[in-house]
Amino acid sequence: MIRRLLPHSLLSACLLLTWLLLVNDFSLGHWLLGGLLGLLLPWLCRDLLLTAPRIRRPLRLLRFIGLVLYDIVVANLQVARLVVGPTRTLRPAFVEIPLELTDDLPITILASVITLTPGTVSADLAADRRTLLVHGLDVPDPAGLVADIKARYEAPLKEIFQ
Repeated sequence: MIRRLLPHSLLSACLLLTWLLLVNDFSLGHWLLGGLLGLLLPWLCRDLLLTAPRIRRPLRLLRFIGLVLYDIVVANLQVARLVVGPTRTLRPAFVEIPLELTDDLPITILASVITLTPGTVSADLAADRRTLLVHGLDVPDPAGLVADIKARYEAPLKEIFQ
C-alpha cells in the first residue's frame, strides 16, 4: 500500500526539500505544498522513471566519481590548449563505441560522463542499445578513444551495476 502511494519515496523527500529551499520559507503552508508536490509528481511520472539497478560495489562507485571529476579537470585543460593553439591540427571524428552494458541507467551514466568530459559528446545510441556514437574534438586514434572509454568508464560501470 505504501509502495503504491509512494513509488519513489526518496524522490518525494528530495522534492519536498528542494521546494522548501527554493521558496526559502519553512511555514506550514509551504511544507504542505512541498509535500503535495513530493507525492503527486513521482506518482504522475511513475511510468517514466527508471528503476535503478542494485549497486553491487558502492566503494567502486565513489572511486568512479573521483575518476570522472579528475578526467573533467584534465580534459578542460587539454581542450583549452587545443582551442588556444592552431585549429588546423584538430582531427574531429565520430566514433562508434560497442557497448557491453545492458541496463538503461548504466548506459545513461556512460553517455552523460562522456558528454560531461570536455572534448567528447555522446551523439546517438543505436536502437538496439549496442552502440554509442561519440564525437571527439581531437581524435588522432579512433581505436584508442574506444579502448580508453571502455577501460576508464564502461568497465567500472559494469563492476558497479552488473
